[in-house]
Amino acid sequence: MSVTPPFDLDEARRRFTALQRDLVFFDGPGGTQVPDSVIEAIAGYLRESNANVSGPYETSRRTETLFEQARATAARFLGCTADEIVFGPNMTTLNFALSRTVGRDFEPGDEILVTRLDHDGNVSPWLELAHDKDLVVRFVDIGEDCTLDMDDLRRRLSERTRVVAFPLASNAVGTVTDAARIASLAHERGALAWADAVHYGPHGPIDVETLGLDVLVCSSYKFFGPHLGIAFVRRAVAEGWRPYKVRPQANEPLGHRFETGTQAYELLAGMIAAVEYVESIGWPAIVGWERTLGERFLAGLPSACTLHGLPTMTGRVPTFAFTVDGLPSGEVAARLGERGFAVWHGNYYALEIMKRLGLEDGGAVRVGLVHYNTLDEVDRLLEELDRLE
Repeated sequence: MSVTPPFDLDEARRRFTALQRDLVFFDGPGGTQVPDSVIEAIAGYLRESNANVSGPYETSRRTETLFEQARATAARFLGCTADEIVFGPNMTTLNFALSRTVGRDFEPGDEILVTRLDHDGNVSPWLELAHDKDLVVRFVDIGEDCTLDMDDLRRRLSERTRVVAFPLASNAVGTVTDAARIASLAHERGALAWADAVHYGPHGPIDVETLGLDVLVCSSYKFFGPHLGIAFVRRAVAEGWRPYKVRPQANEPLGHRFETGTQAYELLAGMIAAVEYVESIGWPAIVGWERTLGERFLAGLPSACTLHGLPTMTGRVPTFAFTVDGLPSGEVAARLGERGFAVWHGNYYALEIMKRLGLEDGGAVRVGLVHYNTLDEVDRLLEELDRLE
């Protein structure tokens, strides 16, 4: 059945040189393709503005202007103020640094809550901090449908809870969490609401104020940009932290105090272009088309495939983990790769959910759809899955 996208999909795809090939990209959860405007922005910075900040000359001043624009753009993307933005090499590195910073004042026996939906980038930083500071890390469980068990969250919250760390969306099974409710429950106990938005980034708008978050970490390579980490830290929270930084580094803007070393300015240029690309399509169009793509995939998934997670598009993004009867997931992914489909297999660093599903050994096949995918690509994938023996 033909469905008309809510935006000019052909025109959008023409903006990606990477998509002009036979390989079908269903690997968005591992990193999306980038439009040519992102590539041009990175190259343009290196050609025309390459310098460090604080120099009394033209290219340095251009870099300072770019830095300010990058903060404003990231703030617009996340719904915060520019001075609450922190840049770094990637989400995991930022998370290790920020968790270590907030943990300076934690006492032995203080508690951190994480979830079994989380990517390990929002688990191991807390496990390592707990090891060094004699803290307690507790895991909030999930239901059989791979949604977060909110009753278990309430049971595990205590007066010693200092942080509730959770994802906006699971990078393994696509579940979307009720972030505003989680943040409210955390705040009732005086804990920080600490969200991982890496996987959710390309799938829907983020507004940290509306969600009531204290910290959010994400990466632009998941929303059509370069490999770059971005964090939001609420001003009222950050002002009470002592940063790990070199002495000459300025304390303002606020987020800068948490940025160690020289930043990758060319990647900031690419991030700006990525956000501008998303804005040119618009979130209503992106969300609507992804829902159509996801519904098509779910409706046609062969009976030999066992889906792990929600069976409809309600409460999820179009990221699907499944296993195929009688075939190891690695073999399925390899066969699909040979036939021109880029998919992932394994645990995707989502260790706890794979344990919970009993998939520690082989993991699952993961298909991740984003707005630049087509219904024809989905149909062709389903046909290939139906041919597997």
